[in-house]
Amino acid sequence: MTLGERLRSWRPGTPPLPEDLAALVRPDDPEWFARELAIAVAPPWWFWRFVLRRFSWLVSIFGRVEVTGSIPEELRRGPLLLAANHIGDFDPFVVAVALHRVGVMPRIMATGGIISAPVAGPLLERTGAIRVERGTELARHAVRVTEVALVHGGHVVAYPEGRVGLAPDFWPERGRTGMARLALGLRVPVIPVSQWGAHEVLQYGNDRGKLRTLLRALVRRPRLRVHVGPPVHFDDLQMGRVGDANRARMRIAAALTRGLRPLRAGELDGPAFVDPTRPTTAVAAFPGGVVPEDIP
Repeated sequence: MTLGERLRSWRPGTPPLPEDLAALVRPDDPEWFARELAIAVAPPWWFWRFVLRRFSWLVSIFGRVEVTGSIPEELRRGPLLLAANHIGDFDPFVVAVALHRVGVMPRIMATGGIISAPVAGPLLERTGAIRVERGTELARHAVRVTEVALVHGGHVVAYPEGRVGLAPDFWPERGRTGMARLALGLRVPVIPVSQWGAHEVLQYGNDRGKLRTLLRALVRRPRLRVHVGPPVHFDDLQMGRVGDANRARMRIAAALTRGLRPLRAGELDGPAFVDPTRPTTAVAAFPGGVVPEDIP
């Protein structure tokens, strides 16, 4: 086997899959499903803890990470769904560093293409990242792995929008109901994580411009701001009741929008950094960042 083949096939060791979860795996499931279930029930990987503790400063090379807000200790002891607005390819790194600062060990939902990449993909998977195969029948596996992670006290980071937001003014879209349904079904707290600035580090388009914006960030070091808000209120909503998943979805979008307003003061009408490669084909849940008073 050549060195290239070894690198493509390498992955860190995976914890054993408990017998009670082995029954969830069917012969036609993808080979990675059992592996992700085993990782979901295991404690956070020691290497992931080490990286966040010793190498978080690497993110600060590309900008000044500023974190506001907190998560009460009693909530950090149990499962959490952390809802973040998605503004660019660099923001998962910023969000992971910010959450570590407030005492959370994040398990981040990521696209299947990233986790399938050699070396970096297996490492990301082993940290507890949850593979999302968007637009395919395999997408349901992400829900099953997330449920298992939450039942075992995991802190799962997800993007309710399901992609980088494409609203022209950069305010969060209303997103999908997947996170809302998980929260209502499992009664897990949802913590809004609003963030701004990471879109300046890596442009949207996958061309040489990504390197250009990365080098620009090294020089300019934009402010990478993250605000961790209070839990979203769902006490009056129920799983399965008509309209409640949509109400929960809008409350999540509202919480993200409210938390984002102070972070982008002076840029409420639109971002100061204009990325010509980013489409503007969507509509924000609350255009202009204005949330009606009747949204809880």
